Amino acid sequence: MHLLSFRHSSLLTRACSNGRTLSTLPASTSLSRLPPTHSPTVSKLAFFNSVTGDSSKIPSYRVLDVFGVPIEGAKVPEISKQFAWRLYEHMQLLPTLDDILCSGQRQGRIPFYSLTSYLKYGEEATVIGSAAALADDDEVLSQYRETGVLLWRGFTLDGIMAQVFGNHEDSGKGRQIAVHYGSKQHHFHTISSPLATQISQAAGVGFALKRDPARRSKNVACAFFGEGAASEGDFHAGLLLAATLPSPTLFLARNNGFAISTPNSQQFYGDGISARGPGYGVDTVRVDGNDVIAVMNAVKEARRRCLEGGRAVLVEMMTYRVGHHSTSDDSYVYRERQEVEDKTKNDNPITRFRLFMESRGWWNQTNEDELAFRLRRDVIKAFKRAETVKKPDLKDIFTDVYAEEPWNIKEQREELMALLKKYGQVWKPWQNELRTLKNGGRPVD
Repeated sequence: MHLLSFRHSSLLTRACSNGRTLSTLPASTSLSRLPPTHSPTVSKLAFFNSVTGDSSKIPSYRVLDVFGVPIEGAKVPEISKQFAWRLYEHMQLLPTLDDILCSGQRQGRIPFYSLTSYLKYGEEATVIGSAAALADDDEVLSQYRETGVLLWRGFTLDGIMAQVFGNHEDSGKGRQIAVHYGSKQHHFHTISSPLATQISQAAGVGFALKRDPARRSKNVACAFFGEGAASEGDFHAGLLLAATLPSPTLFLARNNGFAISTPNSQQFYGDGISARGPGYGVDTVRVDGNDVIAVMNAVKEARRRCLEGGRAVLVEMMTYRVGHHSTSDDSYVYRERQEVEDKTKNDNPITRFRLFMESRGWWNQTNEDELAFRLRRDVIKAFKRAETVKKPDLKDIFTDVYAEEPWNIKEQREELMALLKKYGQVWKPWQNELRTLKNGGRPVD
């Protein structure tokens, strides 16, 4: 039998105490650190369950209290009256859109609608504050609630309505479900329905930006998502990629408490989404998502770190979903109506910022009434116009996917042509439908 033997190293020293051998190796030496974390070794067994070090909850950064007053020690950025008006107008535009488009869906004039701000006093500050902090040519990969980012960048109400109605003015040619916007001009990647796919895609976009000499250290990729999406595997894949590869990707999590219909307490046990950031080695901050100035400050600084470090940064924006998840949801099934009413009354982002502007003499009730009238008028005008615009040309069903039409698509197109010739001029339902299409549904050859 061979004996296993160890060679003595001069680097190691030992001391004896009560017949036991104790190491006297200093804890600071490299030999006392464990790969691959390079963490120091200790003799005391201790578990931890907090990223703060003292088991306390991660704090939320805030500038304005619920009455619009700067809290002690808060840094209020220098903003002009005109810029404050722009912030407030866009925050008010979102619930106005929700109100009119939700009513349109209930009347059967559009098939579906997913709320952009959760029908007043929900996520206006998270969206508009973030939009104001980003560069207009940063690449945005959003979920369903970031209509405000597009509007902030100059996307028109006519463009919004064209997509919702799916008419021929829609850049997506009516192929997407409502609220799935996209605009190459505004660096806003087309929304997709599967939950959380944009998170890992954003990490790839960020890596592409880093490899582009014209945009390196100039632009970031920005992924918006809710805390429900953070329960998907794409969240972990995206953060791991953007932190390790790395890539300048900004992850903006809207934690509104309910995902689609699941309270936070049933989604995760840890301290929200922020607690996960340090696990991937990325700078992380939690911010009061009902404070538009705090959101703007936090995202602006997060973007700076993203560009300078060339790797991921995570921002968790804490807010509350006042409205239903979509027009197919009834949130009072899983929460109390009184709870919602209390949140709406006691802490909403629009009122908070309005109080801040009033305290500076920038806003009054006359301004409020004029803005509400103008926004509602403009949204209704765009809605009614889009309702009269023809649907896309029938031939668009078969275009924009393949450079050269494959045999199966050609076969389907020819089959549709035969059906149109047979029924298009004699069957009333088809006649009615064809009249709604651009060019009257003429042959698609």
